[in-house]
Amino acid sequence: MNRHVLLLLATAILWSLGGVLIKSIDLAPVAIAGARSLIAMLIISLAMPGVLRRMTPQTIPGAIAYAATVFLFVVATKLTTAANAIFLQYTAPIYVAIISPWFLGERTKLYDWLLVLLALSGVALFFLDQLSLQGLSGVIAALGSGFAFAWMTVLLRRQRQESPEAVVLLGNLATFLVALPWMFPIARIEHNGPRLLLLGTVQLTIPYLLYSLAIRHVRALDASIISIIEPVLNPIWVMLATSERPTFWSIVGGSIVLATSLTRSLLASRRSCQRQ
Repeated sequence: MNRHVLLLLATAILWSLGGVLIKSIDLAPVAIAGARSLIAMLIISLAMPGVLRRMTPQTIPGAIAYAATVFLFVVATKLTTAANAIFLQYTAPIYVAIISPWFLGERTKLYDWLLVLLALSGVALFFLDQLSLQGLSGVIAALGSGFAFAWMTVLLRRQRQESPEAVVLLGNLATFLVALPWMFPIARIEHNGPRLLLLGTVQLTIPYLLYSLAIRHVRALDASIISIIEPVLNPIWVMLATSERPTFWSIVGGSIVLATSLTRSLLASRRSCQRQ
């Protein structure tokens, strides 16, 4: 398995910490989105000081898609069940499969569709006992997050020859500016400081930078399917933290998702080796 695929798997593992961390923070969802994006923006600016100089006109739509993804996911996680938020965000591979052929020239084959449907079936089984219509506004936000996530993946891939990292930095800046009015009083931000710092670094900055590195070398649809292990891992951390027991269907669904992600990882690695 090549290192770019391993970067995607590491990305999914770090992303999966979002559910348990967001639920543990006593702030409005918009304030959480703004605070963690501020942390991410500061870290990237310090670590990569010249990144915005590599901006192109295509950086802006990518940044908008990025901001919409992280913003809407936090809102969805707060306003509906974690299962709804995660499952609906990971309808993204369907949109990527539709968009990629005409926007990137990356053909979606029959086995691509089969893997997408298999992965989504596994996620649906995993959350079979938890999916509901609870929090309709959260459900709508989660659907929007999935659509934005698909466009973010495609636009990062489109930017692979320039600077995907600029998309991430500008996207965090946009999220912070939109959320700024909801981030007061500052005392509440300070009270949740350690968890926000963890959320902004380990769950947001590091994985998105890894994702922007990997997407240069991996097809958009491959990246979308490989990272679908996140929705399975996300509630596992909650189970470990609360001593919950997985249901039979969650074990079956999780196994399907992991097998699909592993299959896609191996296929992507083989394709990359053949190109080299």
